[in-house]
Amino acid sequence: MRILVVEDEPGLNEIIVKKLAQERYSVDSCLNGLDAEDYLAAAEYDAVVLDIMLPGRDGLEVLRGLRAAGKKTPVLLLTARDSIDDRVRGLDAGADDYLVKPFALKELLARIRVMMRHVSGTASNTIAVGDLTIDCSARTVHRAGKAVSLTAKEFDVLEYMARNAGVVLSRERITEHLWSFDYDGGSNVVDVYIRYLRKKIDEGREKKLIHTVRGAGYVLRTEE
Repeated sequence: MRILVVEDEPGLNEIIVKKLAQERYSVDSCLNGLDAEDYLAAAEYDAVVLDIMLPGRDGLEVLRGLRAAGKKTPVLLLTARDSIDDRVRGLDAGADDYLVKPFALKELLARIRVMMRHVSGTASNTIAVGDLTIDCSARTVHRAGKAVSLTAKEFDVLEYMARNAGVVLSRERITEHLWSFDYDGGSNVVDVYIRYLRKKIDEGREKKLIHTVRGAGYVLRTEE
């Protein structure tokens, strides 16, 4: 999953980015509201961690612009202000959640996971597609009760497809969600990982779960 972090305190920005990267999120970051608008216009994010007090353009303006553009990207606001009125303004502007500084990184991660669940329509961190079960917290995968060993990026691709089960995902959309702007790999990276996943998930099984939709992309589903 790909997250944008917008926080003008360089030290805190770096800490958040490092922690999210450790949790296997792809992360872009910036230090002001104007750059945030550029990032949001250039890519599709699964979540945004957005400070309110920002130079250039404050967080609430950035948030209102995002919602005015019709984007439903989950947004977690960060602020040092903890009054009820401040929280109400943030939520009314379109925020999904609100976290007051200082905060524990564990809580930040938990709130991001909750936002992700709401977007994907799942009540827990476990996703099932047919006889395939994915535990997003433990980062484990089982098919028909048998453990499947995946690399970190293989898991990321499979998790994204599972969260969008039944939806045809283009190569560009998968790349945009799972690799940040600093990625400098080949253009066929998605095809490579789909091939790896097919070998581990579908090879030798009568019912295939990973399907190619010619000219459109890939989809994880239980039927052709």
